[in-house]
Amino acid sequence: MDHVAIDLGGRESQLCVRRANGTIVEERRVLTRQLPKVLAALPPSQVIVETCAEAFAIADAARAAQHDVCVVPATLVKTLGVGARGVKTDRRDAQVLSEVSSRIVLPSVHIPSLQARELKSLTGARELLIETRTAFINNVRGWLRTQLWRIRTGAPTSFADRVRGHATALQTPLPTHVERQLVMLDALAPQIKAADQQLAQFAKTHPVCRRLMTIPGVGPVTAVRFLAAIDEPTRFASAHRVQSYLGLTPGEHSSSDRERRTGITKAGPAPLRRTLIQAAWSMIRSYPDDPMVRWATQIALRRSRFVAVVALARKLVGVMFALWRDDATYQPTRAAAPEPAPAR
Repeated sequence: MDHVAIDLGGRESQLCVRRANGTIVEERRVLTRQLPKVLAALPPSQVIVETCAEAFAIADAARAAQHDVCVVPATLVKTLGVGARGVKTDRRDAQVLSEVSSRIVLPSVHIPSLQARELKSLTGARELLIETRTAFINNVRGWLRTQLWRIRTGAPTSFADRVRGHATALQTPLPTHVERQLVMLDALAPQIKAADQQLAQFAKTHPVCRRLMTIPGVGPVTAVRFLAAIDEPTRFASAHRVQSYLGLTPGEHSSSDRERRTGITKAGPAPLRRTLIQAAWSMIRSYPDDPMVRWATQIALRRSRFVAVVALARKLVGVMFALWRDDATYQPTRAAAPEPAPAR
């Protein structure tokens, strides 16, 4: 089997085809958008690409052409020899990847399904809208402090109206640059609402999301992000593997006779981890009688509230994974059971 290494670029990509015995038989530059046609014309081969924005689309095209695909993590390629001795070119990178692939079996990241990629894009676009709204609100709040103005509290959706109402009550016109930001907030509000409705509609119709949302504190955003990140539950042997994948398990920095546990590793998708922490806070505030929350409350008494929230988020991951894996709905008594220690 040939080994086809592709150093992907936004406009052009470098192709290197190498036989199993290590002989290079073809090298050329190809327009990236033409790669699906190029791959379709090659005999079944091992296709190697590095993780980047275009990687999964090319992986889909390679699979459609009956190739085996390996998407090498970007954090690994340097250890394989890419950029060695301070020399890095597209041609050399493709040569190195093809040469290593002809000698050993390279590890590949999970290639997410098309639905998972679309959901990640959808949730990411929604988060960008909210971050933009937050940036505008914080900037206007900074200006309000310079004027010694204190407006009444309320939801972000009513912030612009509250600022204008306060200015009207004081009979003071708002500066143009402040009003310009309030106009942008007015424009963002319906877009954020539409994004929330789109997520809610999808979660309502998707069977896995419906089961996940039977858990107190888990709404459409958490369910959809979890669905997109995990994609295929069968690729995880246990709930502990999922918790570790999401960076919610303690790290360790031990050597020789010294053993030291660190904070959570924070590996994996940060947006989902933040969402799970928010879901844990929501559970504590809104569902104090839930067995999982009572379990976390006991941890808070021994340690701290923040440690308890992280522990609750970690336990929440295990419950969500179990519901998906077992095709079940939330049962509070089972969720409150102590977590078994992970295998060492």
